[in-house]
This record gives sequence, structure tokens and C-alpha cells, in this order.
Amino acid sequence: MLSRREFLVASAAITASTASDASAQQPVSSANPNILFILADDLGWGDLSCYGRPDYKTPVLDDLAARGVRLTQAYANSSTCSPTRVALITGRYQTRLPVGLYDPLPGGAPAGLPPKHPTLPGLLRAAGYRTALVGKWHLGFPPAFGPLKSGYDEFFGFMGGGMTYFTHKSGPFVGVPAIPALYDGEARIEREGYATDLFADRAAEIVGRADPKPFFLSLHFNAPHWPWEGPQDQAQAASVREMAHYEGGSPRVFRAMVESMDTAVGRVLKALDAAGRAGDTIIVFTSDNGGERYSYHWPFRGEKGSLWEGGIRVPAIVVWRGTLPAGKVVTQLAMSMDWLPTLLSAAGAKPDPAYPVDGVDLMPVLSDRTPEFERTVFWRTQDMLAARQGDWKYVRWDTREYLANLAADETENANFRLKNAATFDRLKRAYEDWDKQMLPIPPEVRRGPWENQKNRARDLEPVKR
Repeated sequence: MLSRREFLVASAAITASTASDASAQQPVSSANPNILFILADDLGWGDLSCYGRPDYKTPVLDDLAARGVRLTQAYANSSTCSPTRVALITGRYQTRLPVGLYDPLPGGAPAGLPPKHPTLPGLLRAAGYRTALVGKWHLGFPPAFGPLKSGYDEFFGFMGGGMTYFTHKSGPFVGVPAIPALYDGEARIEREGYATDLFADRAAEIVGRADPKPFFLSLHFNAPHWPWEGPQDQAQAASVREMAHYEGGSPRVFRAMVESMDTAVGRVLKALDAAGRAGDTIIVFTSDNGGERYSYHWPFRGEKGSLWEGGIRVPAIVVWRGTLPAGKVVTQLAMSMDWLPTLLSAAGAKPDPAYPVDGVDLMPVLSDRTPEFERTVFWRTQDMLAARQGDWKYVRWDTREYLANLAADETENANFRLKNAATFDRLKRAYEDWDKQMLPIPPEVRRGPWENQKNRARDLEPVKR
């Protein structure tokens, strides 16, 4: 077990080669594809109509899926936001870094993404790309951490885990006061407008710039993360008494938030078309974890915060005109950490060999060059652990252990542990071998401020029948 001192030192000092070492890679020409990576926040598996949402439509994202590849077994690396973002930006299991041990990263935490750790934007910048993050960061605050220290040339958005949509505040929250949360670079700013629209407007401006360099744009919406505020709810914005908004929300508001994001994506895609860049741009759309109160998860069990399928399986759409097939459905098991090697491969760049990636390059499968393949992947939170191989999934929740067969019962209600004891033992041992390679969770992380927030959430949430 790490001591507190060892943990804090490790948090600030994961070193070696840096992502900005341009000598390790040759710059690419402007012929390399632009990359538009769109990440929703708390959007569940079935919250797009092309994934089964029955009560509203998402025409822009449905059309995007029709023009590219739709993955049906894509997973977030974690059931909460900041650990998944660590895996996404590093291409590695988040539990290799102290910042990835938080579940998620609370305000005031001593950890953040180490600026010297190679990242997806940093590796692309070293390969000749201009890089920008619009929206949510949630990997540590300046002056020690921040997107401009981890490979992004520019940043417009918020640093923490949540922000109100109209007043652009980070609170009030448990132990956290309401403070301005919107940044341009590392300076706090004030803007009027609905957050989803502000982020779409900046993203549209970035993709429309006349610049010979290819771009990598991370558009990380906070929608449909709480507080539950749709674009027509400005009059009620001042009445949000706490960020988690336990007393707020409704299916109507959730629908408005998702539909607003769908429309916002459409504006960005229209700007991409107007700039003449749609034909040479890879577009990825996915989510950071499963959905919450108003999400549609059927047929899956669980939601955000759990390692049942509803907490970690997410929508994922990839479009690359002329390279990827249109209207293709892929059942390949994919993870957040796969996007780094996949997008670097498409850009003609490579991961830093000093930080071997855990993700895999999905492009051969997405483009039909190779068949789908079996792999074993792992999850660990402060409350649960899981491993999946083929159709089998091992889950431990507290002291209870399960073996699910997702082909036979995708709801994960049937426990095959006794009937398939050899498979259970094999997956459990695989998890234990993997876990030995990861950092342990120190007591100060396990009993950190976020635990108080989760306890408050449990106290205030209605009983589900």
C-alpha cells in the first residue's frame, strides 16, 4: 500500500520522455486526416435513437451512424468520468496513474494528469497537428495541471467535473462553493449562453479556420450530465441549489438536453462541410460512461457508477469518408483506451515506446481489413471489479462474485459461477494477475471527499422499484 507521501510524489512525478518530443516523429503533411473527437458526458448506452431510445429522436447522430461504423460493444474504461478520461488521453489503463485511482476526481484532490506523460493530443501535436479541447477537462487544475500542459494548443471549457449550463458555475456542491468555472486557456472568463451552444460555437469556429495543418479537436460536451437544465430552462437556473441537482430533472429535461447536443453536433458538422474538410476528417462520437437517472439502458443492468453493463457500455460511432464503410455495425469489443492507438495509426503517428499502451488499434477491424478478435479487458472501481473475455464477464461487488454470459443473458441476472466453475476461476485469476500490475488504491483516495458526495446521493435518491 502506498503511503500518503509516496502517493503524492507519484502523482506529481510520472516522468520519462515527453509527448512534446517532436524529434521522435516526423511532421505529417496536411494530407493527413483531421480528427474531430466528440465525447458526451453521462450519455447512456441507449440514449441515441439509433441505439434504441424509444421516446425521442437524435437525427444528426443517427445520420452520422448511417454514414459510418456503429459499435455495439464499446465500453468506457470506467463507470465514472475522470478515470475514463485518463484512459482516453493516455491509451492506458487509468489505474496505472494516481490520478486514475479517484472515482472520479473530486475538487481539491492533490492528483492530476502529469504534464510529462505522453497524451493523444501531445503525440498528434508532435506529428504536426494543431490541437484544441473544447468543453470538459476534469484531469486536474492549474497551475500544476491542465489541458495546455498536456498537449492541447488551446482550451475553452471547464476544468472540473461539472458546470451549470447558464451561470457556468462549478457549484454549489458538497464542500465546494459556487465559483466561476468557464475558462479560455487558463484564465477564467464570463460568457452568456447555454453551455452546449457555447461549446458548439467555438468548435465550429476552430474547424472553419484556414490553416494548412490538420487539426485534432476534442469536443467534450458536459451534456447530458447534471445539473438538469435544458436550453429553455434559463428562468429556473438561479434556483439550482446544488450541483448534483437531486431535486431536479425529468424525462422532458433530459430529452431537451440530448436533443440540444444532437443539434449542436449538427452545427459543427455543417461548419466542417462549409470549410471543405468533411471528406478528410475522422469523426468519432462516444460517451465517458453509462447514463444516470433518465438514461435508457435496456436490456442492461446498472447505471453510472457500477460495472454492470449499464454503467460502462456506451454508444460509439466512427466516420471516415472513403476509408470506412457506411452503415456498418461492428460487434468488436472496444474500450476508451483504444482511441489513442487507433487515431495515432490513422494519422501516421505512434505511441511513445516508454509508455506502452494497453489499448489496441481498431482501424483494421473498422475498415474491414481484418476480422474481429477476442480480447480480455478489465475494470476496477472503489466498489466493484470486473473482467470480460468473449461472452463471459466476471464481476465482484463487495464480497459477492458473479459470472455472467452476455450471449445467454445480457441483463446479467443469471449467475453462471457454479455451472461454469472453470471459466469463473480462469477469469478471476486473469483479473488478479492484471490487478497486481496496477497501482493500489490508497486509503486517502478510498475515503476521499467523493465518498461523502456519493453517500449524500444515496440518501437523497428515491427508492427504485
